[in-house]
Amino acid sequence: MTLGDKPNAVRDSSLDRLSESHTNSISPSDTAIAQYAGRELQPNRGIPLNLDWIDAVRVNTSAVERRAQTLVTRRTVKKEWQAAWLLRAITCMDLTTLSGDDTDERVRRLCAKARQPLQQENVQKLGVESLNIRVAAVCVYHTFVETARRAVEGSGIHVAAVSTGFPAGLSPLQERVNEIRRSVEAGADEIDVVITRAHVFGARWQALYDEIATFKNACGPAHLKVILGTGDLLTLRNVARASLVAMMAGADFIKTSTGKEAVNATLPVSLVMVRAIREYAHETEMAVGFKPAGGIRTAKQSLEWLALMKEELGTSWMKAELFRFGASGMLADIERQLEHYATGRYSADYRHPIA
Repeated sequence: MTLGDKPNAVRDSSLDRLSESHTNSISPSDTAIAQYAGRELQPNRGIPLNLDWIDAVRVNTSAVERRAQTLVTRRTVKKEWQAAWLLRAITCMDLTTLSGDDTDERVRRLCAKARQPLQQENVQKLGVESLNIRVAAVCVYHTFVETARRAVEGSGIHVAAVSTGFPAGLSPLQERVNEIRRSVEAGADEIDVVITRAHVFGARWQALYDEIATFKNACGPAHLKVILGTGDLLTLRNVARASLVAMMAGADFIKTSTGKEAVNATLPVSLVMVRAIREYAHETEMAVGFKPAGGIRTAKQSLEWLALMKEELGTSWMKAELFRFGASGMLADIERQLEHYATGRYSADYRHPIA
């Protein structure tokens, strides 16, 4: 897959922005959040939109599909290594409820599960009490942000809110911006926003950049996770180009889907997005996180996505600061696999309710 040549203009402008942002009292190692190719990477602050870079993007679809297929056909990790990877998957999970019949009580039950995702007896059998395993965040509608914030207080678990007219993202811009600000004021640590897909179809990259930059500004101290709605974008080239624009505009994470599209997270789409992240890191020395969401339901799938991150970006991205699963239904299967490792027996799904 080719994501285009690497324009010197991009390298120069982005590195200038990096150098201007550092003070003499702060070294890059003090703020680095990842490493790639021996270089320390900073959190993303965005760069000016570079249309030459976007226009140069090319994607070899057959090569992407062949590479993605290797992740599901090879021999996977086994025994204690598999248990360790599954525990890591839990710590990278955004436990989510985004149903029309959500209630405060359901959100509180979800938060209780977030604080203790594994049954205590299995934690003891696995010998991982000291690890304090918990999920990375709970993701809810704006209405339930305050309920979730109170329920996870003191746990270190973040509260994420879906905003900007989720899932369609078609409400007026000012309404979407106000929704972000209200969620941040209510206590959200992270905001998952939806882009206007029509900007991608029309190649209106400046409009898409300006929209995401506006969302980023409205987030203030909260992290911005940009949902591309990849199932709607039709081509892998569109996915790659939208990914780059989102990162240039300042996204902290790029996310595949709302979970409401007909097609959600797939390995080929994820590979394209992860390689866009890699190219962006190479050019700017800034790290952007990745979140696949929707359609990921089994423990085996969690291993496939973790393998993708390790092989394409390295171990720096195998942590909650830079990788998330938007896949609550997957937790029950992970619990069952861990219980099997600890006891030799599989338990029924109903013994591992989410909320």
